[in-house]
Order: sequence, then structure tokens, then C-alpha cells
Amino acid sequence: MNFILNHDLWEVASYMVTVIGLPFAISVFLFEQRKERDAEDEEAYQLLQNAYNDFLKIVLDNPDLQLRSATARTDMTPEQRERMLIIFEMLIALFERAYIVSYEPDLKGVALRRWRSWDDYMREWCRREDFYFLLPQLLRGEDPDFAAYIRRVADEERVAKLTTPA
Repeated sequence: MNFILNHDLWEVASYMVTVIGLPFAISVFLFEQRKERDAEDEEAYQLLQNAYNDFLKIVLDNPDLQLRSATARTDMTPEQRERMLIIFEMLIALFERAYIVSYEPDLKGVALRRWRSWDDYMREWCRREDFYFLLPQLLRGEDPDFAAYIRRVADEERVAKLTTPA
């Protein structure tokens, strides 16, 4: 019973909790928070990837537009041009969402690898002349930072395309 009432023992125990237990608890808490944040980031990335896959299904459902070919069609009917414009508007909305959710100027590690896949998608589409020339129309009302980013990407791809021998 003396053991339970020993003031010095409780004081030493409280010091041990303060010196060892509290930092350990804080470390565990921060580790769990980071794990949770990483899981949320992965979930957001997967949702965006699923949305892009759904977009590609729409592209597949419109083979007459030849949206996956390297060159743009020049002989489209007004109905085909309207469908293409709508599909490009969907794509810009998806790219903007990916930019807002995933992009930061100083990305590192997994976040950078995830962003690079979106940057690759954007670059691929910006190489298409029809998409490139419709960008000013497609970007009206979009997030200004996203618009500046994709314009820069489009210009880089345009210059690379014009300066690379065929």
C-alpha cells in the first residue's frame, strides 16, 4: 500500500511519461495522420484515374471522330464537330479537376509521380492540332492557374512538334 502512496515514485513516473510516453504518443499520432492523408490522396488519384478511364470509353464510343489518331480530321460534319467539342470540354473539366486536386509547384515522391501521369495525358492531347487550336475556347471560365499551366504545356508541345523532324 505504501507503494501506491509513494509521492516520489509517482513523480518519477510522471517524468517518464513526459519524457518517453508523450513524444511516443505524438509520433504515433503524426504517423497515423500521415497514413490517413496518404490514403486520401491515393483515393483521390484513383477516382480521377477512373474518371479518365470513363472518358476514354466515351472516346471509344465515338470512333468516327478519330480522337486517338495522331492527326485531326478535317472533313467533319457539324454534328461531329459539336460532339468533338463536347468531348474536349469534358476532357478540360477532368484535367482542371486533376490540376486542382493534385498539382502543387513543389511536388515530390509519389505525388510527383501521380502528377506526371496527368501531365503526360495533357501533353498527349495538346499535341493534337484540333485540341490545341480549341484551347482558347475550351479554357474560358476555367481556373486561371490551370489555364496558364495547360497553355504552357500546349505551347511546349507545339514548339516540340514544329521543331522535331518528321
